Amino acid sequence: MSFVRVLDSMGQQLSPCTCEKSQRLLADGQAELVCDDPYTIRLNRVISKTPEPSHEQPHPAGQTLLLHICCGPCATYTSRHLQEQGWDLTGFWYNPNIEPQEEYQKRLLSLKRLAEQVSLPMVWDTTSDSDCFHDAVLGHERFGERCAYCYRLRLHRTAQVAAERGIGTISSSLLISPYQNLELLREIGIQEAAEFRLQFYFENMRSGYNARTRLSRQYGLYLQTYCGCGFSAQEAEERRARKTASE
Repeated sequence: MSFVRVLDSMGQQLSPCTCEKSQRLLADGQAELVCDDPYTIRLNRVISKTPEPSHEQPHPAGQTLLLHICCGPCATYTSRHLQEQGWDLTGFWYNPNIEPQEEYQKRLLSLKRLAEQVSLPMVWDTTSDSDCFHDAVLGHERFGERCAYCYRLRLHRTAQVAAERGIGTISSSLLISPYQNLELLREIGIQEAAEFRLQFYFENMRSGYNARTRLSRQYGLYLQTYCGCGFSAQEAEERRARKTASE
C-alpha cells in the first residue's frame, strides 16, 4: 500500500495517509495538492501537538499576571483557575481581529458582564479598527498562517501594556481552546514577553473547555459561532453549508 506525505496548513509534517484517504480529503476540499513527487497534500487546518508543560514556569503565589482575554466565555474558567492558583490577576481586552463591528460589541459587552459579576479587574483597549489586523495578516490570509500573525498582534500589545503597568507575567485565555494552536501560542507568547523582559505563563487549559460552556450559560454570556475575523466567519459558514448539504 502506498502512502501520501501530509502537511498541515503551517507546513508541519504529519503522519502519512493512504492514497485513498488523500483523495477523499482533496475531493471534500479539506486539503490541496502541493506536489506530485513526492506526492504531498496540505490540509487547510492546523494540527496542534499538545505542548509539554514548561519546567521553568513563574511561581504564581502573589505574582501579577495580565491575562489577554479573547472573549467572555473563554475568560470564565481561565480567570478563575489562575486566581485559584494564586495569581494576582488582571484581565486585558484587545481584539482588533473581531469583525464586523456588531460582533465586536457583542463580545465586548459579554466580557464586561462577566467582569462585573466576578469582580475581575480589567484593562480595556477598545481599538476595534480591524485595519491593523488586516495589515498584519496581509499575504498570509490562509487559516493557520493568519492565526500566527493574529496571536502575535494581540500578545505584543498585551506584553506592552503589562510592561507599562509593572506586571511581570502575561498569558492568554486562548489556551483553553481546542481550536487554537497551543504550541504556536507558547512560542509567540515567550517571544513577545521576552521583548519586554517579562515572562509568559503557559498552561494547557483545554480540560476546562466543557466548564467554559456551562459557566457561560450560568453568567448569561454571548456564545459566538466563529473565531473572530471575517475569514473565520466565512469558513464557519462554508462548513455549515457543507454539513447541511450532506444531510
